[in-house]
Amino acid sequence: MARRVGTIARGIRAPLAKAGDDVISLVIDSIKRACKDEGFSLRSRDVIGITESLVARTQGNYASIYHIAADISQKTSAEEIAVLFPIISRNRFSLILKGIALTGKTIHLFLNYPNDEVGNPVMDRDVLYDQDINPYIDLLDEKDYRTIPGLAIVHPFTGVDYVELYKSLAPKGKVNIYFSNDPKVALNYSSEILVANIHERSWTKKILSKAGAKRVLGLDDLLTEPVNGSGYNPEYGLLGSNMASEDKVKLFPRNCQEICEKIQSRLKNIFGVEVEVMIYGDGAFKDPKTGIWELADPVVSPGFTKGLTGTPKEIKLKYVIDKELEGSRSALEESVKERILKKKELDIDTNETLGTTPRMYTDLLGSLCDLTSGSGDKGTPIVLVQGYFDDYTAEW
Repeated sequence: MARRVGTIARGIRAPLAKAGDDVISLVIDSIKRACKDEGFSLRSRDVIGITESLVARTQGNYASIYHIAADISQKTSAEEIAVLFPIISRNRFSLILKGIALTGKTIHLFLNYPNDEVGNPVMDRDVLYDQDINPYIDLLDEKDYRTIPGLAIVHPFTGVDYVELYKSLAPKGKVNIYFSNDPKVALNYSSEILVANIHERSWTKKILSKAGAKRVLGLDDLLTEPVNGSGYNPEYGLLGSNMASEDKVKLFPRNCQEICEKIQSRLKNIFGVEVEVMIYGDGAFKDPKTGIWELADPVVSPGFTKGLTGTPKEIKLKYVIDKELEGSRSALEESVKERILKKKELDIDTNETLGTTPRMYTDLLGSLCDLTSGSGDKGTPIVLVQGYFDDYTAEW
């Protein structure tokens, strides 16, 4: 019988996890209970997504602002430090800035404008245009920000004035805020630089090193190993961290690849099918109204099984249908199925993939999982995706 349902994404409820829990057993037990109570079973090539916060929490992967301060003090020596291009976020950066302030250094904080790296608005771009301000070359300071009418704005979602917030996180006179998109201007204020952007961090570091910076660190160079018993992440450091309390951040999880492979192996022993497993954080999608990009983690998926490597190679079904509208419906269906089966055997016809999305499976599935589980009170840190790798020819 022909399959009547395509891709299904199920949010799987799980116990409230805490540090020290066995995340592998927790995930497997949650899947088993869901299958039994809801009356479905696992199939080959199903995908199980696990939110990174669940993994990090069970690992106890936390660090305080005092750990952050200690690591910065150990890795820098100047009395002043330039901090470049953090995103505008209480959750992602405010505690890191608190940690920097605890070092006692004078902070020169440079913000991208008119938007940060992921699209959060810092200034009204229409005002920039009307004032003939060129964000590619012009350096603005706090006085400019406050005195140019209409330039300063609050965040459209949170209503927060982030410039004022960041200013308040250090003792008076210890943080100066500037607006620029040129990393090299920071060298006029300090020879030691902390690069705080995410996706452009390697490029920013390269520009600064070539321009003669004495020392260039990134957020991915901090907390790469334990500091006074803190959590750590050897690959991403503070990137991907989130506010956990007033003085503590949760770091991105460690050993993700090993965890995914162990879950895959144990589920195969239990259910007799090989599923794919991934750990996911932020989805890779953008809000169409504000232009804010969701992805504030360094990657969508820090660990996944090998079957999730690569990008989709799908025929653009509506393109084929529009080319072959003549004839009966059954003839059209047979023609479409024939092309799909042929695609599996031969190199795909590039004309018939026109408009398909050449993104990594992990980015596509991570976005689906993130939207399914949400970041609020759904209580579904595990997502089961079924039928994602099926096509129009698939039958039960």
